[in-house]
Amino acid sequence: MEKIKNRGWSVTTAGIGINLALGILYTWSMFKMAIKDSIVAGDGRFEWSLSSLNDPYAVCCLAFAFSMIFAGRLQDKFSPRITALIGGVLTGLGLMWISQSYSLWVWILGFGVLTGTGLGFGYASATPPAIKWFPAAKTGLIAGLVVSGFGLASVYIAPLSSYLIKEMGLSAAMMIFGGAFIVVVCGLAKFLVNPPQGYSPEAKAPGQAAPKAQGRDFAPSAMLRTKAFYLLWFTYFVGAGAGLMIIGNVAGMAKSSLGDMAWVVVALMAVGNAGGRIVAGTLSDKIGRTQTLAIMLTFQSLIMFSLMMLGKEQAIIMVMAAALVGFNYGTNLSLFPSATKDYYGLKNFGVNYGLVFTAWGAGGFVLPRVSQMIVAATGSFESAYLTAGVLLLMGAGMTVVLEKPAPAEAAVAQPAPSLRPAGALTSLVRAGSLATGRPGLGNKNAYRQRLK
Repeated sequence: MEKIKNRGWSVTTAGIGINLALGILYTWSMFKMAIKDSIVAGDGRFEWSLSSLNDPYAVCCLAFAFSMIFAGRLQDKFSPRITALIGGVLTGLGLMWISQSYSLWVWILGFGVLTGTGLGFGYASATPPAIKWFPAAKTGLIAGLVVSGFGLASVYIAPLSSYLIKEMGLSAAMMIFGGAFIVVVCGLAKFLVNPPQGYSPEAKAPGQAAPKAQGRDFAPSAMLRTKAFYLLWFTYFVGAGAGLMIIGNVAGMAKSSLGDMAWVVVALMAVGNAGGRIVAGTLSDKIGRTQTLAIMLTFQSLIMFSLMMLGKEQAIIMVMAAALVGFNYGTNLSLFPSATKDYYGLKNFGVNYGLVFTAWGAGGFVLPRVSQMIVAATGSFESAYLTAGVLLLMGAGMTVVLEKPAPAEAAVAQPAPSLRPAGALTSLVRAGSLATGRPGLGNKNAYRQRLK
């Protein structure tokens, strides 16, 4: 049998590069700061209410998360290349659209819906093919490396956006980012390729059969019937939401102590964000996903409580807090895809993780919006920190009862036809299936194999 060339590291590198472009989401606080300055100055451009400043960001998180379901289905059934191309084009077009308007609704639709959907498609294309090339013992490491690009993006986007906004204005900065990201993401998409059928990363020699699986691959409908899914979902909701609450506001929080150098805090948070993804992924390969998750959620809750008591006007405290919040938030983005793969298998990993990832979107929509309302009403973050800290402790407690589903739970009988409306998540799964076609047709399978 001809030896199959392992493209794992080239796929992983391409995934990191794609995420380095898509990570513009984490620089929202820089854009928001420029919009707020315009509102306060009353220059007639951005005539928004201060309580709505986070709305485009919150909608972006929601669109990002729910588009992952459809993008995951497309990635599973067809090709990660197609998914990445769609993601790059949508992300760029969304940024270019908002560069032409100051309207809140245009920013909600452009940055929130269009760019958010593009981020979901691009993000869904990067991790699954990389994981498939490596053995299970490296799942956490590879997932951490690929998603680290998304977290690390602000290291260069934050100072670059600060420079572009100062020299050319916010609109010109959005146009430049939009055009550049279309080129970068679409260019790297060609390197994303799934392993050929029958490839086993566990095999020690060409042609050797894969080791016997310890469990079955779960269909999305079967996954939705397991208790573990809902425990994972809630812990992801609070872990991601608490971090995104800080990330969406960090530049404004830092401006009072660092002035025009507030981008430094955004960049340092990005370093922590990327480091947390790699460290947690590697650690979880050694001590387990749930154990690592419990440690990180507890630590993140302690940081939230600390922020209530420390003097945030001091620059050094703000820098340390940003790095630690970024680190702990980043752990979620490697632990949850790794846990989804461990619990529910690789066959439907794209759509299954898309469903789990809706927790990230819901957390990013709810907690940043709530925190912005609290700040607008009280001028203080203390109540938001307290709420997030309590939720994080609840999430850490839930990891005690979080268990891998039994293999028997993967075999779910098909329900009889019913006129009763399907649940929201089940409807999304079915919609994703309709959008990508039914599997099992010979000509389509041949076409899909050529794409892969």
